[in-house]
Amino acid sequence: MFAKHNVSVFCLYSFLGALFQLQGGQAQSPLTQNVTAVEGGTAMLTCRVDHNDNTSLQWSNPAQQTLYFDDKKALRDNRIELVRSSWHELSINISDITLSDEGQYTCSLFTMPVKTAKAFLTVLAVPQTPVISGFKGPVNEGDAVELTCTTTGSKPAAHLRWYKGDAEIHDVPLSQEPELRGKTYTVRSTLRLQVHRDDDGVGVRCSVDHESLRAAPHVATQRLDIQYIPSVRIALSRDFAREGDELRMDCQATGNPVPEAVKWKKDGAELPDPERMVVDGNVLVISALNKTDNGTYHCEAANTMGHDSAEYKLYVYDAPMALPPMARPLPSLATRAIPVTIAAAAAGSTARASPTPSAPTGRGQDLSALAGQSGPDHAVIGGVVAVVVFITLCLIIVLGRYLARHKGTYLTNEAKGAEDAPDADTAIINAEGSQANAEEKKEYFI
Repeated sequence: MFAKHNVSVFCLYSFLGALFQLQGGQAQSPLTQNVTAVEGGTAMLTCRVDHNDNTSLQWSNPAQQTLYFDDKKALRDNRIELVRSSWHELSINISDITLSDEGQYTCSLFTMPVKTAKAFLTVLAVPQTPVISGFKGPVNEGDAVELTCTTTGSKPAAHLRWYKGDAEIHDVPLSQEPELRGKTYTVRSTLRLQVHRDDDGVGVRCSVDHESLRAAPHVATQRLDIQYIPSVRIALSRDFAREGDELRMDCQATGNPVPEAVKWKKDGAELPDPERMVVDGNVLVISALNKTDNGTYHCEAANTMGHDSAEYKLYVYDAPMALPPMARPLPSLATRAIPVTIAAAAAGSTARASPTPSAPTGRGQDLSALAGQSGPDHAVIGGVVAVVVFITLCLIIVLGRYLARHKGTYLTNEAKGAEDAPDADTAIINAEGSQANAEEKKEYFI
């Protein structure tokens, strides 16, 4: 039992000792980081030790040449300088970096045994400004154009992008070729385009993308020079042409080369009235339009590529009619009231209508004043209303006369008994029998 206890204690102490030794070894190990620098720039190499028991540190290059031993410089190279030296850190700077400086650098901690850490220095070679070749302008519309963009001296190999205007062109072939030094590359890309008139004057750009170009990429630009036949259209100075107006017709012609002076014709012949029809550059000015100016106007422009034309059919409308001023304002209908009196007389009498004008009221006077100040439209409306009122009054008068004449038939007391007589004599005899009572009865007309 006791022996087993001793064995357990011994194992525990052995494990703790190994753990402390491992921790101490880790604390004595140097620590480094890989570095990337641009050719011509500066790279700083740093070696750190967290727990150092006054042990020396050393930096050496890929050729295993000692650069610094603690704070003592070992290699005569003015590009290498000491930044910081202590028991816990050794940092150095390498300026004016070249491609030959690339490689694996070693930091050594002189313990027993010596412990080392590696740091790889990567040097980026900046690509040269690209060059675009292959354009032999000017070219004609519809032709195929082949542009080649080339950049040299990049490490790693650069990437090329194409743009036409502001739009990027994708899927353009790319090639990479190693250069004589074996570390840098020449990169080429060839763009093929079929050009149109809209491409005239547009810039085609080749841009170099590389991790060494952090500020801005290198760019080359080629302006396209596309020749095409003119395109002609006619623009007018007014939408409607009336007699007496001035009309300007602008013959707008675009082309490359720039079109020559335009030519104007009317109905296939020369302009008939040079005094009123004046050509000012590309603009035809017609003054004091009249009906004789109606017709088809033809504009033609030409350059070395060809010619084009446009037509416009002109129709001159009548001049607007000016209404004459009113001599006197029409009286307003609101200023007069025309009452109608219908009198009924005895049987067979007729009805009479007598208009009686009434004095205008104060509101009628105001309306009359407004009517005198109104324009021709108010006068016309007032006349129409007056006619409607007049016709209505005539209809009322005719209807009154008709009702007065056809009030209906009736029998008097003297005619009683005569309605059943077979002939006129009998009716008279029957009527005489009733004469005795005739004087006692009177007849009234209503």
